[in-house]
Amino acid sequence: MLTRPDVAVVGAGPVGLAIAWRCAQRGLRVVVHDPAPGSGASHVAAGMLSPVAEAYFGEHELTGLLADSAARWPAFAAELTEAAGTDVGYRTDGTLVVGLTADDLAEARRLWSYQQGLGLPITPLRPSALRDREPALAPRVRGGAVAPGDHQVDPRRLVAALRAAAERAGAVLRPAPVDRLSDVDARFSVVAAGCGAAALTGLPVWPVKGQVLRLRATGGGAPGFRHVIRGYADGESIYLVPRDSGEVVVGATVEERTDTEVTAGAVLRLLRAAVDLVPELAEYDLVEASAGLRPGTPDNAPIIGPLPGRPGVLVATGHHRHGIVLTPVTADLVTELIVTGEPDPLLAPFTPDRFVPEEEPRWN
Repeated sequence: MLTRPDVAVVGAGPVGLAIAWRCAQRGLRVVVHDPAPGSGASHVAAGMLSPVAEAYFGEHELTGLLADSAARWPAFAAELTEAAGTDVGYRTDGTLVVGLTADDLAEARRLWSYQQGLGLPITPLRPSALRDREPALAPRVRGGAVAPGDHQVDPRRLVAALRAAAERAGAVLRPAPVDRLSDVDARFSVVAAGCGAAALTGLPVWPVKGQVLRLRATGGGAPGFRHVIRGYADGESIYLVPRDSGEVVVGATVEERTDTEVTAGAVLRLLRAAVDLVPELAEYDLVEASAGLRPGTPDNAPIIGPLPGRPGVLVATGHHRHGIVLTPVTADLVTELIVTGEPDPLLAPFTPDRFVPEEEPRWN
């Protein structure tokens, strides 16, 4: 007869697998439920680790969590690479944030001013200094800034590595869906099911569609630029993420829709903006166009912590645009809560009870 697990994780994306790995490292018996590990938002994600470039107005507490988790990434990536025996594509070249037109640059500067006011490391650059760093940028680019601490990882490699590390640590993957939390038998259940958390918990998590392109440098060589490039091109927000493999990820749309169809209009807008910023991309091969569903929340912040009214049930979802960068801190916070029973103060702004009235608990 199988021993009852200490921890059952519902969802095998980066967050769920990282929690499973950390819990198994602590000697807990862990089972992960997912019919298709790594097939959710992470399969489409670009993997930017951007606590600075992703710092937006009115999200001060979230920015603090992003910065905390990004600081954990170097050690997390090194430990995971050793534990899994495979590289995760972690790169520390930094990020350039650019504006194509005068209006684009004005919009970018407004955000840089806010970010600098928070003490975040972002430094404006003149156009000449910008192109010294990345000669592939179009001559039309009016200016930009550098965020040296904004790095990147390859989410598809990350999922493969986390799965290997979790299984080597003793976690067991069960390729079956979970339709009701009552079907899960464990001392602790962790709902890390992305958009699927809504049906399981009743929490306000909804899909935010994102369409993404993958290009490849011709001839199998590396892309002609090394920094992540984020910016605005005639009002279109865009990011370009170069990989050592020659791949360049171009994204992403933000749509309040539930389908995962790729549309011609989105491809057109993304390619136009990408080529406007880095003209050589017009000669790259278009190898993939895909769409995924980010788990959004009313305040754009993740939901992490105990589910009110359900002893032993924890939630780790709603990461929206930030699932990859927040993977290490989410795993650490949830694991410590399970092991010690004591919530870290970092959790306070992100717990589920901010959305669940005490008199009207919602769950399945």
